[in-house]
Amino acid sequence: MRKAASVLGLVLGLYLVVRAIAEPFVIDMSDPATYRNDWGGPSLAGVLLVHCGPGVVAAVVITAVLLRRRRAGRARG
Repeated sequence: MRKAASVLGLVLGLYLVVRAIAEPFVIDMSDPATYRNDWGGPSLAGVLLVHCGPGVVAAVVITAVLLRRRRAGRARG
């Protein structure tokens, strides 16, 4: 069960990271009409925070978990 939760969390985290990377290319940052009605709108900062923030958090968590597992593996071996 724990392994399934880890895989599901990793898949969700990677989705959020890819979405965060793609978001600035999807919207036209020079035209407020393209993101005014999006979540976090009408400001560009709000839209980027709502759409990219979870991806940044996911990237930090994934990196921290991988580093912790790597260190734990070295300590055992």
